Amino acid sequence: MQNPARFLRSLFDRAVEVADPMQSLARFLPPKPAGRVVVIGAGKASARMAEAVEAAWGPCEGLVITRYGYGRPCRGIEIVEAAHPVPDQAGVDATARMLALVSGLQERDFVLALISGGASALLCAPAAGMTLADKQAVNAGLLASGAPIGDMNILRKHLSRVKGGQLAAAAYPARMLALLISDVPGDDPALIGSGPTVGDDSTGQQAAAILQHWKVAVPDSALAALKRPSQVVSTTDPRLSRVQNVLYAAPAQSLQAAALLAEKSGCEVRLLGDALEGEARDVGAEMAALALRLKAGRTATDRPLVLLSGGELTVTRRGAGVGGPNAEFCLALALALDGAEGIHVIACDTDGVDGAAEIAGAIIGPDTLASSARIGVSAADALARNDAHSFFRQIGGNVITGPTLTNVNDFRAILIL
Repeated sequence: MQNPARFLRSLFDRAVEVADPMQSLARFLPPKPAGRVVVIGAGKASARMAEAVEAAWGPCEGLVITRYGYGRPCRGIEIVEAAHPVPDQAGVDATARMLALVSGLQERDFVLALISGGASALLCAPAAGMTLADKQAVNAGLLASGAPIGDMNILRKHLSRVKGGQLAAAAYPARMLALLISDVPGDDPALIGSGPTVGDDSTGQQAAAILQHWKVAVPDSALAALKRPSQVVSTTDPRLSRVQNVLYAAPAQSLQAAALLAEKSGCEVRLLGDALEGEARDVGAEMAALALRLKAGRTATDRPLVLLSGGELTVTRRGAGVGGPNAEFCLALALALDGAEGIHVIACDTDGVDGAAEIAGAIIGPDTLASSARIGVSAADALARNDAHSFFRQIGGNVITGPTLTNVNDFRAILIL
């Protein structure tokens, strides 16, 4: 293992590669239906998904919304770029056009919906009485709260006119096939992009309780919206009877691909799960303790050991720094390891964006704390300020990929030599 950092990066790159829609989507497409076909979609991977659809079907009518910088060339499908993770006017305008596009379709028409992580922010149609500024305030408050993705999405559904099955209901009675890439722990289709094509039986009262539990301050218009009858579409609503939701790419597949590559490289691999959740700094400390225990039990003849995990960690904002859950996980783990020899770690988001920064994550090794100390940078202070990205930028530990055009959540690999 001459270069542990390069090896870990190769595992991450492999996990991203197998989730590329151009590599995986075509086999889930049926033959292109006769008659009118409309392609819609939203998410960080949606433009790449649209590109894959047109590679198989040829030019199509449609509209897809993706994150700024994630657009792809399509011959018929219009690609609109908008803001993520906090929505903007471009997302609002494009969502209104998408709802208009599918409204009035007939029973003989066919809709292909392409949904991936990021659709929650990109599909933005505020509930009645709410403005874009109100929705932006809600999203910002949720992102800083430390709430898990499941709770976030329940609230988002009840403050929207497109989430929680409402996009699919707008297209009824047309037939719809929704192809989904999972970026959520447990791969529940109702949570991917806040489930625009999937029914939901949660209530406005539950959404209000989430606000209270996570102490999320929201505008009065949001509180008023939660008191009105919900527009979220029930799982038994007949308007969903012509919808088929197909999960075609998920974190488990990417972890398995990385595991196979590690095994081919002579490593022992342990999969810790693809649905880990929790506060990033707490999980980092727990993983450090596990790595130290395993390191202590090793002998000179043991093969290198790789621990792989996925899921979605969260950060409760305590300071005003620049960071994300993957980098904060690495920073907390480095502090807990305290320079222990023979342990190297990578943690990155497969979409190339950790938090709101254009940084995928970070890599650490036994020299991480020593490197920062040499230039007078305190790891503990950076963690207290939620400033992990700035910390790793100063010591050269950031992982920057640019748009990966896919999104199967977090990827973490711990190498124990």
